[in-house]
Amino acid sequence: MALDDSYLRYPKRRHGYDHDHYGWSMLADRPAIRWPDGKSLAVWINLSLQFYPLNQRGIPFKVPNGMTMPYPDLRHYSLRDYGNRVGIYRVLKALERYSVRPTFAVNAQLAQQTPYLMARLSDQDGEFLCHGWNMDHLHYGGQDRAEEADIVQRSLETLRELSGQPIRGWLSPARSQSWNTLDLLAENGVAYCGDWVNDDLPYPISTERGRLTAMPLSSEIEDQFVMSQNLHSEDSWVAQVKDAFDHLLEESANQGGRLFALSLHPWLVGQPHRIACLEEVLEYVSGRDGVWQAPAGEILDAFLAQTGDSG
Repeated sequence: MALDDSYLRYPKRRHGYDHDHYGWSMLADRPAIRWPDGKSLAVWINLSLQFYPLNQRGIPFKVPNGMTMPYPDLRHYSLRDYGNRVGIYRVLKALERYSVRPTFAVNAQLAQQTPYLMARLSDQDGEFLCHGWNMDHLHYGGQDRAEEADIVQRSLETLRELSGQPIRGWLSPARSQSWNTLDLLAENGVAYCGDWVNDDLPYPISTERGRLTAMPLSSEIEDQFVMSQNLHSEDSWVAQVKDAFDHLLEESANQGGRLFALSLHPWLVGQPHRIACLEEVLEYVSGRDGVWQAPAGEILDAFLAQTGDSG
Protein backbone atom coordinates (compact mmCIF):
# COMPACT_ATOMS: atom_id res chain seq x y z
CA MET A 1 0.00 0.00 0.00
CA ALA A 2 1.45 3.38 -1.05
CA LEU A 3 2.03 6.15 1.47
CA ASP A 4 -0.26 9.13 1.40
CA ASP A 5 1.30 12.08 -0.47
CA SER A 6 1.30 14.14 2.74
CA TYR A 7 4.17 12.02 4.06
CA LEU A 8 6.36 13.30 1.25
CA ARG A 9 5.53 16.99 1.65
CA TYR A 10 7.62 19.34 3.76
CA PRO A 11 6.03 22.80 3.96
CA LYS A 12 9.23 24.58 5.01
CA ARG A 13 11.42 23.26 2.20
CA ARG A 14 13.38 26.09 0.55
CA HIS A 15 16.36 26.53 -1.72
CA GLY A 16 19.29 27.27 0.58
CA TYR A 17 17.27 27.30 3.80
CA ASP A 18 14.24 25.49 5.16
CA HIS A 19 12.85 28.55 6.97
CA ASP A 20 12.29 32.28 6.50
CA HIS A 21 13.94 33.65 9.64
CA TYR A 22 17.03 35.16 7.99
CA GLY A 23 18.77 35.48 4.65
CA TRP A 24 22.01 33.88 3.55
CA SER A 25 25.12 35.73 4.71
CA MET A 26 28.77 34.69 4.72
CA LEU A 27 30.60 35.89 7.84
CA ALA A 28 33.68 36.90 5.84
CA ASP A 29 31.61 39.23 3.63
CA ARG A 30 30.05 41.28 6.43
CA PRO A 31 31.30 44.71 7.53
CA ALA A 32 33.97 44.46 10.23
CA ILE A 33 32.76 44.82 13.82
CA ARG A 34 34.78 46.51 16.55
CA TRP A 35 33.76 46.22 20.18
CA PRO A 36 34.07 49.02 22.79
CA ASP A 37 37.53 50.54 23.32
CA GLY A 38 38.64 49.08 19.98
CA LYS A 39 38.59 45.49 21.22
CA SER A 40 38.24 42.74 18.62
CA LEU A 41 36.80 39.81 20.61
CA ALA A 42 33.68 39.97 22.75
CA VAL A 43 33.51 37.33 25.49
CA TRP A 44 30.16 36.13 26.83
CA ILE A 45 30.33 33.83 29.86
CA ASN A 46 26.93 32.18 30.32
CA LEU A 47 26.02 30.29 33.48
CA SER A 48 22.96 28.03 33.20
CA LEU A 49 21.03 27.49 36.43
CA GLN A 50 18.49 24.73 35.89
CA PHE A 51 15.77 22.76 37.60
CA TYR A 52 15.25 19.15 36.52
CA PRO A 53 12.00 17.78 38.00
CA LEU A 54 12.34 14.40 39.67
CA ASN A 55 9.15 13.18 37.97
CA GLN A 56 9.99 14.53 34.52
CA ARG A 57 7.46 13.87 31.74
CA GLY A 58 9.98 13.67 28.91
CA ILE A 59 7.58 15.18 26.34
CA PRO A 60 8.38 14.96 23.49
CA PHE A 61 11.86 13.64 24.39
CA LYS A 62 14.04 13.11 27.43
CA VAL A 63 16.16 16.16 28.04
CA PRO A 64 19.95 15.66 27.91
CA ASN A 65 21.32 15.43 31.45
CA GLY A 66 17.84 14.74 32.84
CA MET A 67 16.63 11.75 34.81
CA THR A 68 17.68 8.45 33.24
CA MET A 69 16.90 5.78 35.86
CA PRO A 70 13.48 4.46 37.00
CA TYR A 71 11.57 6.88 39.22
CA PRO A 72 12.70 8.15 41.64
CA ASP A 73 16.12 8.79 40.09
CA LEU A 74 17.56 10.40 43.20
CA ARG A 75 21.18 10.04 42.11
CA HIS A 76 20.86 12.23 39.04
CA TYR A 77 18.33 14.56 40.66
CA SER A 78 20.60 15.29 43.60
CA LEU A 79 23.64 15.77 41.36
CA ARG A 80 21.81 18.49 39.39
CA ASP A 81 20.66 20.00 42.69
CA TYR A 82 24.28 20.04 43.88
CA GLY A 83 25.03 22.72 41.31
CA ASN A 84 22.43 25.10 42.73
CA ARG A 85 23.26 24.38 46.40
CA VAL A 86 27.06 24.02 46.42
CA GLY A 87 28.75 24.27 43.03
CA ILE A 88 27.31 27.68 42.20
CA TYR A 89 29.15 29.35 45.06
CA ARG A 90 32.53 28.06 43.88
CA VAL A 91 31.73 29.25 40.37
CA LEU A 92 30.69 32.71 41.60
CA LYS A 93 33.93 33.07 43.54
CA ALA A 94 35.89 32.16 40.42
CA LEU A 95 33.98 34.71 38.36
CA GLU A 96 34.65 37.40 40.95
CA ARG A 97 38.33 36.49 41.14
CA TYR A 98 38.79 37.13 37.43
CA SER A 99 36.39 40.11 37.27
CA VAL A 100 34.02 38.28 34.91
CA ARG A 101 30.59 39.84 34.42
CA PRO A 102 28.38 36.83 33.74
CA THR A 103 25.01 36.20 32.18
CA PHE A 104 22.77 33.95 34.28
CA ALA A 105 20.40 31.76 32.25
CA VAL A 106 17.84 30.81 34.90
CA ASN A 107 14.83 28.50 34.78
CA ALA A 108 11.91 30.59 36.06
CA GLN A 109 10.71 27.81 38.35
CA LEU A 110 14.15 27.61 39.96
CA ALA A 111 14.05 31.37 40.57
CA GLN A 112 10.63 30.96 42.14
CA GLN A 113 11.73 28.14 44.45
CA THR A 114 15.13 29.48 45.55
CA PRO A 115 14.90 33.11 46.71
CA TYR A 116 18.22 32.78 48.54
CA LEU A 117 19.92 31.83 45.27
CA MET A 118 18.33 34.73 43.39
CA ALA A 119 19.48 37.11 46.11
CA ARG A 120 23.04 35.85 45.77
CA LEU A 121 23.02 36.10 41.98
CA SER A 122 21.60 39.61 42.17
CA ASP A 123 24.66 40.66 44.16
CA GLN A 124 26.83 39.78 41.16
CA ASP A 125 27.44 42.39 38.46
CA GLY A 126 25.65 40.38 35.77
CA GLU A 127 22.53 39.95 33.69
CA PHE A 128 19.65 37.48 33.88
CA LEU A 129 18.18 35.81 30.83
CA CYS A 130 15.22 33.44 30.81
CA HIS A 131 15.95 29.73 30.41
CA GLY A 132 12.29 28.76 30.11
CA TRP A 133 10.17 27.38 32.93
CA ASN A 134 12.20 24.28 33.81
CA MET A 135 14.19 21.59 32.01
CA ASP A 136 11.09 19.45 31.46
CA HIS A 137 8.92 22.12 29.78
CA LEU A 138 10.18 21.93 26.22
CA HIS A 139 9.29 23.84 23.08
CA TYR A 140 8.80 21.56 20.08
CA GLY A 141 7.21 21.11 16.68
CA GLY A 142 3.54 20.16 16.93
CA GLN A 143 3.13 21.74 20.36
CA ASP A 144 -0.16 23.55 20.87
CA ARG A 145 0.52 27.24 20.34
CA ALA A 146 -1.58 28.34 23.31
CA GLU A 147 0.29 25.92 25.58
CA GLU A 148 3.66 27.23 24.43
CA ALA A 149 2.49 30.84 24.65
CA ASP A 150 1.54 30.28 28.30
CA ILE A 151 4.95 28.78 29.10
CA VAL A 152 6.82 31.67 27.46
CA GLN A 153 4.70 34.37 29.10
CA ARG A 154 4.71 32.73 32.55
CA SER A 155 8.45 32.17 32.45
CA LEU A 156 9.30 35.71 31.44
CA GLU A 157 6.84 37.38 33.82
CA THR A 158 8.08 35.29 36.75
CA LEU A 159 11.76 35.99 36.13
CA ARG A 160 11.18 39.68 35.47
CA GLU A 161 9.35 40.04 38.75
CA LEU A 162 11.86 38.07 40.81
CA SER A 163 15.03 39.51 39.27
CA GLY A 164 13.93 43.12 38.93
CA GLN A 165 15.52 43.15 35.48
CA PRO A 166 13.79 43.64 32.10
CA ILE A 167 14.91 40.15 30.88
CA ARG A 168 15.79 40.77 27.25
CA GLY A 169 17.29 37.35 26.51
CA TRP A 170 16.06 33.79 26.11
CA LEU A 171 17.64 30.32 26.04
CA SER A 172 15.21 27.43 25.51
CA PRO A 173 15.52 24.30 27.66
CA ALA A 174 17.62 21.87 25.57
CA ARG A 175 17.70 24.67 22.95
CA SER A 176 14.45 23.21 21.59
CA GLN A 177 11.98 25.30 19.60
CA SER A 178 8.74 25.02 17.67
CA TRP A 179 7.88 27.03 14.56
CA ASN A 180 6.12 29.47 16.92
CA THR A 181 8.84 30.01 19.53
CA LEU A 182 10.62 32.97 17.97
CA ASP A 183 7.32 34.75 17.25
CA LEU A 184 6.24 34.25 20.87
CA LEU A 185 9.55 35.59 22.18
CA ALA A 186 9.26 38.75 20.09
CA GLU A 187 5.64 39.12 21.18
CA ASN A 188 6.78 39.06 24.83
CA GLY A 189 9.49 41.68 24.49
CA VAL A 190 12.54 39.43 24.12
CA ALA A 191 15.41 41.06 22.21
CA TYR A 192 17.82 38.15 21.73
CA CYS A 193 17.84 34.35 21.72
CA GLY A 194 20.81 32.03 22.29
CA ASP A 195 19.36 28.81 20.82
CA TRP A 196 20.86 28.98 17.32
CA VAL A 197 24.59 28.23 17.14
CA ASN A 198 25.38 28.83 13.47
CA ASP A 199 27.64 31.90 13.66
CA ASP A 200 30.45 33.70 15.46
CA LEU A 201 28.61 37.02 15.52
CA PRO A 202 25.07 38.10 16.38
CA TYR A 203 22.67 38.33 13.43
CA PRO A 204 19.08 39.53 12.90
CA ILE A 205 16.13 37.12 12.93
CA SER A 206 12.76 37.98 11.39
CA THR A 207 9.54 36.99 13.13
CA GLU A 208 5.86 37.71 12.61
CA ARG A 209 6.04 40.02 15.62
CA GLY A 210 9.15 41.99 14.75
CA ARG A 211 12.90 41.64 14.87
CA LEU A 212 14.97 39.46 17.21
CA THR A 213 18.71 39.02 17.30
CA ALA A 214 20.37 35.64 17.44
CA MET A 215 23.21 35.58 19.97
CA PRO A 216 25.01 32.33 19.11
CA LEU A 217 25.91 30.50 22.33
CA SER A 218 28.35 27.81 21.22
CA SER A 219 27.43 24.23 22.09
CA GLU A 220 30.70 22.78 20.78
CA ILE A 221 32.77 23.97 23.75
CA GLU A 222 29.97 23.83 26.32
CA ASP A 223 31.04 21.97 29.45
CA GLN A 224 28.10 19.55 29.44
CA PHE A 225 28.52 18.77 25.74
CA VAL A 226 32.24 18.09 25.97
CA MET A 227 32.41 16.35 29.35
CA SER A 228 28.96 14.88 29.92
CA GLN A 229 27.90 13.94 26.38
CA ASN A 230 31.21 13.41 24.57
CA LEU A 231 32.83 12.04 27.76
CA HIS A 232 36.06 13.96 27.28
CA SER A 233 38.29 14.69 30.26
CA GLU A 234 38.36 17.97 32.12
CA ASP A 235 41.84 18.70 30.73
CA SER A 236 40.55 18.05 27.21
CA TRP A 237 37.72 20.51 27.79
CA VAL A 238 40.20 23.16 28.93
CA ALA A 239 42.32 22.58 25.82
CA GLN A 240 39.31 22.83 23.49
CA VAL A 241 38.13 26.08 25.08
CA LYS A 242 41.59 27.58 24.81
CA ASP A 243 41.93 26.49 21.18
CA ALA A 244 38.57 28.05 20.27
CA PHE A 245 39.44 31.25 22.10
CA ASP A 246 42.90 31.55 20.48
CA HIS A 247 41.54 31.02 16.99
CA LEU A 248 38.70 33.52 17.38
CA LEU A 249 41.05 36.11 18.92
CA GLU A 250 43.45 35.84 16.00
CA GLU A 251 40.64 35.82 13.44
CA SER A 252 38.99 38.84 15.04
CA ALA A 253 42.22 40.83 14.92
CA ASN A 254 42.66 40.13 11.21
CA GLN A 255 39.11 39.93 9.86
CA GLY A 256 36.90 41.94 12.21
CA GLY A 257 35.22 41.39 15.54
CA ARG A 258 34.03 38.00 16.73
CA LEU A 259 31.97 36.62 19.62
CA PHE A 260 33.38 33.99 21.97
CA ALA A 261 30.52 32.50 23.98
CA LEU A 262 31.11 29.92 26.70
CA SER A 263 28.22 28.09 28.36
CA LEU A 264 28.78 26.64 31.85
CA HIS A 265 26.78 24.53 34.32
CA PRO A 266 27.61 24.68 38.05
CA TRP A 267 26.66 21.03 38.65
CA LEU A 268 29.59 20.17 36.37
CA VAL A 269 32.30 22.83 36.69
CA GLY A 270 31.42 23.60 40.31
CA GLN A 271 32.63 20.17 41.41
CA PRO A 272 35.75 20.12 43.64
CA HIS A 273 37.75 18.20 41.01
CA ARG A 274 36.77 20.60 38.18
CA ILE A 275 36.75 24.08 39.69
CA ALA A 276 40.50 24.50 39.08
CA CYS A 277 39.88 23.78 35.40
CA LEU A 278 37.26 26.51 35.27
CA GLU A 279 39.65 28.92 37.00
CA GLU A 280 42.31 28.08 34.41
CA VAL A 281 39.87 28.86 31.60
CA LEU A 282 38.70 32.13 33.16
CA GLU A 283 42.26 33.31 33.77
CA TYR A 284 43.15 32.50 30.16
CA VAL A 285 40.24 34.31 28.49
CA SER A 286 40.26 37.35 30.80
CA GLY A 287 43.95 38.15 30.68
CA ARG A 288 44.49 38.88 26.97
CA ASP A 289 44.70 42.08 24.98
CA GLY A 290 41.94 42.68 22.48
CA VAL A 291 39.24 41.13 24.69
CA TRP A 292 36.06 42.84 25.87
CA GLN A 293 34.13 40.79 28.42
CA ALA A 294 30.49 41.70 29.10
CA PRO A 295 27.03 40.24 29.68
CA ALA A 296 25.09 39.22 26.61
CA GLY A 297 22.76 42.24 26.59
CA GLU A 298 25.65 44.71 26.51
CA ILE A 299 27.27 42.78 23.67
CA LEU A 300 23.96 42.92 21.82
CA ASP A 301 23.69 46.70 22.32
CA ALA A 302 27.23 47.27 21.05
CA PHE A 303 26.48 45.16 17.99
CA LEU A 304 23.22 46.92 17.19
CA ALA A 305 24.83 50.34 17.61
CA GLN A 306 27.27 49.49 14.81
CA THR A 307 25.02 47.60 12.45
CA GLY A 308 21.95 49.80 12.71
CA ASP A 309 19.66 46.78 13.19
CA SER A 310 16.57 47.42 15.27
CA GLY A 311 17.03 44.26 17.33
